[in-house]
Amino acid sequence: MINKTYDKIIIDTLSVSAYITGFILIGFGCAELSMDENVITISFIILALASLSIVKRYVLSFVSIIIVNASILTLILSNKGYDLIHLYVSLLALALTLFLLQEAKIITGIRALAFRYKPIRIGLVVSLLSGLIFLGKKGISPITPEYIWLSSVVIIALIIYLVSKILPVFNIKETWHKVSIFGITVLLLLPTVLSPAISGAMLLILLSFLINYKTGIVLGVIAFIYFIIQYYYDLNFTLLTKSILLFFSGVLFLLLYFFTYKKLGANEKI
Repeated sequence: MINKTYDKIIIDTLSVSAYITGFILIGFGCAELSMDENVITISFIILALASLSIVKRYVLSFVSIIIVNASILTLILSNKGYDLIHLYVSLLALALTLFLLQEAKIITGIRALAFRYKPIRIGLVVSLLSGLIFLGKKGISPITPEYIWLSSVVIIALIIYLVSKILPVFNIKETWHKVSIFGITVLLLLPTVLSPAISGAMLLILLSFLINYKTGIVLGVIAFIYFIIQYYYDLNFTLLTKSILLFFSGVLFLLLYFFTYKKLGANEKI
């Protein structure tokens, strides 16, 4: 109520601090009462969603989204359903894609979401990256190696869909150009089937590029570089083999860059 009544920075700061402290105290209190961990986590989700529906402040809305997603991850990990992280990441990737692609409709058509669009957007981005860390860093969670490709299938399908959306931006209409781009895309994505974190970072970059979301592009590029380094570091190959793989990956990216740069230059002349 105070946060909604007074529009001052000091009040915003105090409300965010009190909000986070409140969740910490609730956690301590429930733990003292020896409540089930799942009940506590679900309570956090309900409280965060209730808060999100009331407040319109940027930071409070962002924190609420983070609490909801962190609680879902806690439920998965505490119940040892580690392979459900694939479902969590896939749903987050799908939700983020739909949310960002519908930006104009949400801002102009849905008043309740218009005020919360930006914090929800960055909250979903951070949550997706957090989920990708569990898939991209070896040993952080005992995920079944045989199922590591599950979330990759969903993410790669979303990337291919985004590529089809981006082609009109570059005014690419010729069939052979489209076939070439889709071919290069598939070649780039095939090595990432066993590393959904890399394809997830690529998805974030493409999404952010499509809607001109600079923060998302920066976070996506940083995540992409980190996950590639982590992926090659975890491979049980010799240093020479890793170097060759990195070399050919770099060549593919350069080819894609020069192709898109050439098309952009041609479009600007037109």
